[in-house]
Amino acid sequence: MKNNTNDELQSVIISENQAFMEDNNPMTMTLKIIGGKWKLTILNRIREECPMRFGVLRKKLAHITQATLSMQLKELERDGILERAAFAETPPRVEYKLTPIGKELIPIMDALCDWGRSYQESEVKS
Repeated sequence: MKNNTNDELQSVIISENQAFMEDNNPMTMTLKIIGGKWKLTILNRIREECPMRFGVLRKKLAHITQATLSMQLKELERDGILERAAFAETPPRVEYKLTPIGKELIPIMDALCDWGRSYQESEVKS
């Protein structure tokens, strides 16, 4: 009778190593923070007019639900990309601005926009 204990242990170790490598890969970490459908769009809008009030951002991104926008903003704040300032006024006012680490994303967003423009131009010519 063959003992498969070592084979099972080996597959667990391989799986744990792959998970460790994925979690510690800089690209994976970056995409966990700014990836997804809306985060870069939100950041790009905020950098255009920084700080930006929630209501203004909501109007500029009419195609995103308020719940999704709120959730994405909370995640970006949690990850240190955005800073939220709430003012005790009537009506309440909330503003978002890029943190210093968030501002480091500006050249990356510029590069992505440049690439997008270049891609659009190449598609038009095709």
